[in-house]
Amino acid sequence: MTNKQEMKYEPVIGLEVHAQTATDTKIFCGCRLQFGASPNAQTCPVCLGMPGVLPVLNQKVVALGIRIGLATHCTIAPYSRFARKNYFYPDLPKGYQISMFELPLAEHGYVEITGKADGEVWEKKIRLTRIHMEEDAGKNLHEGLADASQVDLNRAGVPLLEIVSEPDIASSDEAVAYLKALRALLIYSGVSDADMEKGNFRCDVNVSIRPVGSTTLGTRSEVKNLNSFRYVQKAIEYEILRQTELLNDGGKVVQETRLWDVKQGRTFSMRSKEEAHDYRYFPEPDLVPLKIDAAWIEKTAADLPEMPNEKRKRFVERYDIPPYDATILSSSPALADFFEETVTLYAKPKIVSNWVMGDLLRELNQENKEIQDAPIRPGLLADMLNLIDAGTISGKIAKTVFEEMLKTGADPAKIVEEKGLKQVSDESELGKIIDAVMENNPKEVGGYRAGKTKLLGFFVGQVMRRTGGKANPGKVNALLKEKLK
Repeated sequence: MTNKQEMKYEPVIGLEVHAQTATDTKIFCGCRLQFGASPNAQTCPVCLGMPGVLPVLNQKVVALGIRIGLATHCTIAPYSRFARKNYFYPDLPKGYQISMFELPLAEHGYVEITGKADGEVWEKKIRLTRIHMEEDAGKNLHEGLADASQVDLNRAGVPLLEIVSEPDIASSDEAVAYLKALRALLIYSGVSDADMEKGNFRCDVNVSIRPVGSTTLGTRSEVKNLNSFRYVQKAIEYEILRQTELLNDGGKVVQETRLWDVKQGRTFSMRSKEEAHDYRYFPEPDLVPLKIDAAWIEKTAADLPEMPNEKRKRFVERYDIPPYDATILSSSPALADFFEETVTLYAKPKIVSNWVMGDLLRELNQENKEIQDAPIRPGLLADMLNLIDAGTISGKIAKTVFEEMLKTGADPAKIVEEKGLKQVSDESELGKIIDAVMENNPKEVGGYRAGKTKLLGFFVGQVMRRTGGKANPGKVNALLKEKLK
C-alpha cells in the first residue's frame, strides 16, 4: 500500500440489535415458535402472505416491548403505528415487512456500559434512538444446491424488537460491552432469552471513521447479521482498518451493506445501501394505531425485577467487591444467584468472586456452557472453600479438587478422602521431611544462613515435592525459618 496522505482517524459506531421476544407464537398469527422445526412446518396463510388474510397483533409482544423500553430508560409512546417496509426478497412472501417507522414504540433511552482498561474500570452511557416492533423474514437455504435456493418460512412473522443505538460507540471493546449489557437487560427483564446460537439476538453494525477532532460523520458501512460478540469485535476492527487504508490511499468509502466472512476474517460487499425512502414506508392499513395508556406503563414498571446495573451497585456496596467483579457477576440472573447463594454459605465474598470469575467461568467458557449447566453448585463450592479454611487442603490442592468436582459434581470432602489429598499439617511429620531436605542440600543451607534469604522458596519447593504438594504451606514456612536459623 502506498500512502498518499497518512491521517489519524477515529471510529464512529452505531448498532442495530434484533431480539426475538419470549412468546409462544408469532407476532401477527397463531403459528407456534419452535427452534429446529422442519422447514415450513410452522406457517399459515398469514405468515405465508396469502391474498386476503389479515394480521392480528400479539399483545404479549407489545407488553415485552414496553418492558425493555422501561429497562433502557426510554419514553414509551402513548401512540405508535406500524408501517409497511417495501422491498423484494425471496424470503419475504408479502413483498413487504410489517415494521415501524415514524412512530416507534419507544425512544430516547440509554444503556449503561462498563469495562476495564489498563487496570482501570470505565463507565459510559450509550444513547438509544428507538425501539420498535417488527416481523422477521424467512430464510434462504443454499447449502448443497449448485444453482438453486430453497426458502424456509418458519421464521417469517417471528416477533422481533429492533433496538437502535445512537452513534455513541467509539471502539470494538465498547461495542461488545454494549451488546453484553443490552443482552443482560433483555434476559433480566424476561423479554428474550437472547440466545445468539439460535439467532434470537442478532446485530447489524454501522461503522464510519472521521479525522480525529472532526464533528462531521463519515460515510458508513453496515455489516449485517452478526451473531457473536467475537464476530462483532473482529468485523468492527476490520472495517476500521479497511476504511482507514482506503482513505489514506486516496479512495472513497461508499455507503453499502457488507457481510462478515468467518473463514477469511474479513467483510465483503453485499449490496449498495438503500436509503429510507427506497423502502417506500407507509402506514400499515391492516393494523390500527397502537395506544398505550399510563396505567399499563406504570404497572409494567412496578413489575420489573432488579436490573443488572442496580444489582452491580448493590454487590459493590453490600459485598465490598470491585466494580469490575460486580459487573461480571451481575451479567446474568443465574450467575448473580450462584454468587449470592455461595456467599450465604461461605461469607467471604471476594474469595467467592475470585473462584467464580476465575476458575469456574474459565472452564465453562471453554466448554461453551452457562453457569446453570455447571456440575458444581453453590453448596459444593462453599464446602470446598471451607476445607481450605479448615486446613484440610491447601489452595494448590484445591485446584485439583475443583477440577474433579467439575468432572463429576462429587462432594469435595469425598474427593479429598478417596484421592488422599488431605493436607499434611502434623509438625512432627513435616519436621522430619524438612530435616531430610536440609541434610541433602548443605550448600543451600549455608547460603541461606549467610544471608541469601530468597533461598527459602527453594526449600519450600523441596518440601512440597516430597509431600506431593500436600504440605501445609504456612506451617512449612514457619518450621523452615526456625530450623534454618
